[in-house]
Amino acid sequence: MSGEWLLVLVLCGLGWLWWDGLQKRELAIQAARAACARGAVQLLDETVSLQRLRLQRDARRQVRLYREFAFEYTRTGDERLPGRVYLLGREILAAQLIEPA
Repeated sequence: MSGEWLLVLVLCGLGWLWWDGLQKRELAIQAARAACARGAVQLLDETVSLQRLRLQRDARRQVRLYREFAFEYTRTGDERLPGRVYLLGREILAAQLIEPA
């Protein structure tokens, strides 16, 4: 295989990872909105940020990308409290509001 084909494959792989990441980010935003609606709080900035990305096996022992997203919410408008969304592949494992200690 020539170096040009290898470069094309690498670029295609990076493009797929970027495109897949955008789709998973949208899933995480939806999960964060739902968690905030359940908790009767406001999602701040209407966005999430990727905190962790790694390979992990699912229940069927298949390797999937595990993603952990962070977001912020408020109860009163004066505070910024953290929240997390956990994804394994396309599956939302959890979306939680982290309460201050």
